Amino acid sequence: MDFSLSDEQQAYVDSARAFARAEMAPFAARWDAESHFPVQTLAKAGELGFMGLYTPEAAGGLGMSRLDASLIVEELARGCTTTAAFLTIHNMATSMIGTYGSPALIEQFCPDLVAGARLASYCLTEPGAGSDAASLRSTATLDGDYYLVNGSKVFISGAGETAVLVAMLRTGGPGAKGISAFVIPADSEGITYGKKEEKMGWNAQPTRAVNFDNVRVPIANRLGAEGQGFAIAMAGLDGGRINIATCSIGTAQQALVEATQYVQQRQQFDQAISEFQATQFRLADLQTELVAARQMVRLAAYKLDSKDAQATTYCAMAKRFATDAGFHICNEALQLFGGYGYIREYPMERFVRDTRVHQILEGTNEVMRLIIARRMLVDGALEVIK
Repeated sequence: MDFSLSDEQQAYVDSARAFARAEMAPFAARWDAESHFPVQTLAKAGELGFMGLYTPEAAGGLGMSRLDASLIVEELARGCTTTAAFLTIHNMATSMIGTYGSPALIEQFCPDLVAGARLASYCLTEPGAGSDAASLRSTATLDGDYYLVNGSKVFISGAGETAVLVAMLRTGGPGAKGISAFVIPADSEGITYGKKEEKMGWNAQPTRAVNFDNVRVPIANRLGAEGQGFAIAMAGLDGGRINIATCSIGTAQQALVEATQYVQQRQQFDQAISEFQATQFRLADLQTELVAARQMVRLAAYKLDSKDAQATTYCAMAKRFATDAGFHICNEALQLFGGYGYIREYPMERFVRDTRVHQILEGTNEVMRLIIARRMLVDGALEVIK
């Protein structure tokens, strides 16, 4: 197996790294402190194709593999975790429209979304339907040529400042088979937004509840067939788990780079703290964990690209391992900075705050363990999960 990057893949990395260093890293602390949503920066990302990474080429996107997209996201996360994370959410929503939408729907929405001229939010989670997404209650009831949408979504990234909502709604009976997917203009009559949530991290993107009160949505705005919504959502979550794991890796990489530089400069007891064996051992362990997490994520991305029957399990394993490892690496990097790691003059505390939620998003890591364990307990599964 060849683990090296091709020339084309290295070009993707170089382009994303240059963008992150010039357009994201210098401003990330201010965006966090001011809770500023950098829509202009996201539009600049769209100029490079980063807002339609794996949206099909027929819909105007780059049509990238999930592996290639993860290389770009990792570098962007080194510049600003929160902005890179929102970019992946936008990519997921845009890809759903480009993959499952009618030609007219694609023409209506995708050009601006791929260009970053308009932004999209993904609406799945509800007050009573978090990990158990199949129990969602928001409804879309057929009424002539329209659906009437009612209900609420919570923890929606970008809500209130995005132009398009991709929402999973109940059109049929209980359970997964009664769910359908829709594209809804965010300024539709009957949509209201909750207060901007005050969060531990991810402050550079707004998070709000979305409320629907008899919102009229044309039948043509449905993605796929009635009842296909849950399958669309789950397919999106496999990729979403790779995305959020990749954001953890990119942030952890930057934290480790900065910590390694710092310990070589910081003097205590008449020597750099990098000279202490305890520091060296800690750095070695963190580097090993980071490389292991990165390779697991890239393996999961490869499995998803290959449509491997075990792809969902690999995505769950990668998400669980990489988000835990990413948070741990950032936390340990903060420790290497000592007291300076705890103040906002340095980015360590922001790295810790921003990566903590990754262990919850896209399915909690406890749910990831359930997915993995249930697959292991299927007869013969251990012979293919290896």
